[in-house]
Amino acid sequence: MENYLGVDVGTGSARAGLFDGAGCLLGAGSVEIETFRPAPDFAQQSSADIWRAVCGAVRAALEEAGVTGNEVAGIGFDATCSLVVSGREGDSVTISPDGAAEQDVILWMDHRALEDAVEINAIGGAPLEYVGGTISPEMELPKLRWLKREMPESWAKAHRFWDLPDWLVHRATGEETRSLCSTVCKWSYLGHKGQNGEGWDDGFLRAIGLNDLTESDHVAIGKTHAAPGKYCGSLAAAAAQDMGLVSGIAVAASMIDAHAGAVGTLGLSLAEEDITRRLAMIAGTSTCHIGLSHEAIFVPGVWGPYYGVVLDEYWALEGGQSAAGALIDAVISRHSAATALAERAKSNGQRVTDVLDAELAKMGPDTHLLSAHRHVQPDFHGNRSPLAEPWRRGGLMG
Repeated sequence: MENYLGVDVGTGSARAGLFDGAGCLLGAGSVEIETFRPAPDFAQQSSADIWRAVCGAVRAALEEAGVTGNEVAGIGFDATCSLVVSGREGDSVTISPDGAAEQDVILWMDHRALEDAVEINAIGGAPLEYVGGTISPEMELPKLRWLKREMPESWAKAHRFWDLPDWLVHRATGEETRSLCSTVCKWSYLGHKGQNGEGWDDGFLRAIGLNDLTESDHVAIGKTHAAPGKYCGSLAAAAAQDMGLVSGIAVAASMIDAHAGAVGTLGLSLAEEDITRRLAMIAGTSTCHIGLSHEAIFVPGVWGPYYGVVLDEYWALEGGQSAAGALIDAVISRHSAATALAERAKSNGQRVTDVLDAELAKMGPDTHLLSAHRHVQPDFHGNRSPLAEPWRRGGLMG
């Protein structure tokens, strides 16, 4: 029987699931990823550490399932929309202000390029129409603009710039085809114009100071693209050895993690219902609301419309909150009871949130009324939509 691997790289860990041809989960594995914060609003990772976590998670999933590598027919990756910078030999190029050599990933939640986003929005350009009118510092072009200005030595050493999901496919195959999912959503590529570079707006790139990226047919940021899930190359021997697989198995074009979640959420038990009548809510470190449409719909302050980023020939709109699960963790960790709570959860073999859920359950069925007179606008890490103001810090009333 043929089996398939799905690899999900989130903010804090890499997870792998092994599925049979009917979609049943046979085994799973998870390995943590380290995040570095050298300064306020900076969040960085190491691609080498991410790959280590991916390989560990895949091997754990195979072991739990009792399946050998030669029983796997294909693999697909999704990940956070973080920026990976690599040199001519695929080596790491530092993006850290302290020069840490292996830290070559600017995490999606990094807000170092806030002023660059403001300046790009002031310059304007047609691609901004497809991100709700304003570009976010969580997207890649503001980060690239920051890197070019603030770290010219790293910029000079850089040979390729990747969205993390595409880097994983490249690391697995050695190929350079990018997914429309990442490039349209996070790089301002206009996917409805074509998959062979036609979607790059060179006038816009030059206007915002990134003319370098137009050189050699956009080779540094992607000359060719594929719809998510399409065949994108075969697993290379070195990557196969790292993961305990065999070379030559199919590797699919990648997806952003939330958008991969939207495929399953929107398609679950669909029957005859039109998929455009549903809204996916994907909860994790951040929260995304994703909906599909047959036609392009423009909504100020809502990301999109994005063509072909979830399903081929559909447009997508995306709203959301920059910090959701991470915000819960931060609020709990700052409370005076956090240490005792963590020790209690560990001794019970539970998560901290499980302990808190149990305490709430003891209070009766109407625990939602505990907050009836207090309202929190939880924009600790900025507002994605509909205000699209990344500098917003939220408010508390009551």
